[in-house]
Amino acid sequence: MSFIYTIPQNHVVLIKRFGRHARVQKNGLRFKIPLIEQIKYVREWQGVANKKGCYVELSEQQTDTPSRQCQTQDNVTIEADASVYWKIIDPVKAVYDIDVLPKSIADVALNALRANIGKLKLDQVLSERQNLNRKIADELKGLSSKWGIIFTRVEIQEINYSSDTADAMMQEMSAERKKRALIAESEGIAKAELTKARAEADASIIRANAQAEALKLIAEAESNYISKLKEITGIEAANQIILSQKYLEGIKIITENPSNKVFLPTGFKGKYDIS
Repeated sequence: MSFIYTIPQNHVVLIKRFGRHARVQKNGLRFKIPLIEQIKYVREWQGVANKKGCYVELSEQQTDTPSRQCQTQDNVTIEADASVYWKIIDPVKAVYDIDVLPKSIADVALNALRANIGKLKLDQVLSERQNLNRKIADELKGLSSKWGIIFTRVEIQEINYSSDTADAMMQEMSAERKKRALIAESEGIAKAELTKARAEADASIIRANAQAEALKLIAEAESNYISKLKEITGIEAANQIILSQKYLEGIKIITENPSNKVFLPTGFKGKYDIS
């Protein structure tokens, strides 16, 4: 490269002098001192986050990790990969403080992916993918300042498992559906029994209230009857009349069943003839 050159927008060039980092050049027309200054190349990045091996790119980058086998908490082997989105904010650290930045990003992302999958059961991995993405991104943020980059997000792309695992999952889902159906049926029966019991209790309360009201009315009627009888016949005669009525009512109850043998007392004598 000549000593005068143009740096594209959103790119930088690192200049070293006598083998040591000297300065960072931003976009625009730039130059370097011949023989004294050299441009730092990052050809080992293999075209990731750079152009022509020397223009370091500052825009957001996407790194797709290779698929890797992971073991879940319930000992299921799966294969997973992810896309990591990142951008360089300190090109000096990104170039000098880590060996082959894009490769290192893919490696730490895979390690974080495997570690977090190992903390979850298979059904959690499948149902909580967004939460898993967030946890992996949070772990990678610890490397941001050290490597001069920021991780913007992580997205798990694919999760694959064997046919045996798929069959086992289907059986588990079927068993879970049957379990929920049995629980629902049991709850329905229990609610029906509870409703029936409440209805019977309400009916018993209504009957009891009705009987109490009836007894109250009967008692009031008898009280009124006795009061009127005493006014007409006097207390002693009223007592004799009431006693005779009770005696006849008792005889009626005793003789209601034809099979009963009844022995009538002969000594009862009322003062008044109530016939």
